[in-house]
Amino acid sequence: MHPLVRYAPVKTLKGTSMETNRRSFIMETNRRSFMMDTGMTAGVLALGPLAASLAATAPAQAAGKFDFDTPYNRLGTDSVKWDQPLRERHMGHIIAGMTTADMDFKCPPAITAALAKRIQHENWGYMDMNSPGPQAFKKGLIDWNQKRYGINNINPELLGITTGVHSGIIATMRSLCPPGSKVLMATPIYSGFYGDVRATKTVAEESLMKQVNGRYEIDWEDFERRMTPDVKVSILCNPQNPTGRAWTREELTKYGELCLKHKIVVLSDEIHCDFISKGQKYVPFATLANKDVVNNSVTYKSASKSFSLPGMKCAWFFTTNPTLYRQTVDNNRADLSTLGMIGMQAAYAGGQEWMTECAAYIDGNHEFTNQYIKANIPMLKVGAKPEGTYLAWVDISQVADKINAKKLADDMNKNPRINARTGMAVKATPEDMVNFWFATNAYVAMNSGTGYGLGGQNHMRMNLGTSRRTIKAALDSMAAACKKLQSA
Repeated sequence: MHPLVRYAPVKTLKGTSMETNRRSFIMETNRRSFMMDTGMTAGVLALGPLAASLAATAPAQAAGKFDFDTPYNRLGTDSVKWDQPLRERHMGHIIAGMTTADMDFKCPPAITAALAKRIQHENWGYMDMNSPGPQAFKKGLIDWNQKRYGINNINPELLGITTGVHSGIIATMRSLCPPGSKVLMATPIYSGFYGDVRATKTVAEESLMKQVNGRYEIDWEDFERRMTPDVKVSILCNPQNPTGRAWTREELTKYGELCLKHKIVVLSDEIHCDFISKGQKYVPFATLANKDVVNNSVTYKSASKSFSLPGMKCAWFFTTNPTLYRQTVDNNRADLSTLGMIGMQAAYAGGQEWMTECAAYIDGNHEFTNQYIKANIPMLKVGAKPEGTYLAWVDISQVADKINAKKLADDMNKNPRINARTGMAVKATPEDMVNFWFATNAYVAMNSGTGYGLGGQNHMRMNLGTSRRTIKAALDSMAAACKKLQSA
């Protein structure tokens, strides 16, 4: 047994067939996507502690103040990444949870200290958003973005606090997008945006990106061709999830100028901005030289990805356009948590050094993963090293062909299960079949490319926000499974 295996006290029901397990997995995958896309949080069962020490060898981190190398056990904490795949019963044990975008590291000590201090006051009444604490929170995030990224045009009067980036985007869309209007996106793109589209009763207008030397680029001709009068907004992901692109100033300027020309407002999700690979640069949309382009945009951010605080439910948005700000605020209901604001304020005030080291460590994870797959797993394909985020976008076409994933999905869809909540048939995809195959043969949980829209076919998203030792254990197991499959 691999030394990094996490054991779970969950057994497949006696007499349960592989097809039934597979159907259960697809149903749960669909349910999880639905819940994530609509902003809901899945409850999961605690499954107990590790039963084995974590002792895999992998290239170690450079000397630093903080330890990202030692795997941190999250089992039994109701983790979507770790506990949920086990609870789905398609895995008897798990080597790596590499699904939803949060990280496996201990948060910066400054956050823990600030939360512990606040907890000493044992009352949790309503927070006055105009009191010194929330105002200091605003100042902290403005200072962070000014010092690290040169964003000098954040007006605190045009900065809004919201529950999450999705909440902010949906608030803007409800103001600007009549039901039935279109939302332009360059795909493949973050699956959650499709939930925002559904929530606002709009329609996704997808412009498939092209790959040039293993690097995704916007197909500008197709992108502009889709800018019809019924397109009201365009959601930009900067840096881009799942492909890892960090858009250049020239690309962003062209994007913004086209949208301005066609009277389309840019909604820029920049939640992954703190993760940029060595030699690359994050360009905030708000720093573009064309002020008219900037004035035609709203930017959404949070510390949730940077410091792994999504459970704290706190984010923010800003614009230089007072009208866009008022329109967003009109539809924004911020169900905020006191601890969420305190945690994020502490992150921006005292997490700088931790974030710098974490981003460098993630960069090393990207380097290691790309090299490992190219050298050891010929059935998988990766493009150029991601320029940003802590996510890898992996081509699984050969595995899909080898296991006949399309036929498996087609067979399952002849008698699909019905989702009791939505009343809709749960459709399996070939990517779901490959995801299930890796879960049951390599004990690694990832995200099917299906949810990332046009261009997600034959792909899987892998979360590298974890210790390099865990990544190596996952890749070792995937390599062994693929080798066995290839020789079958």
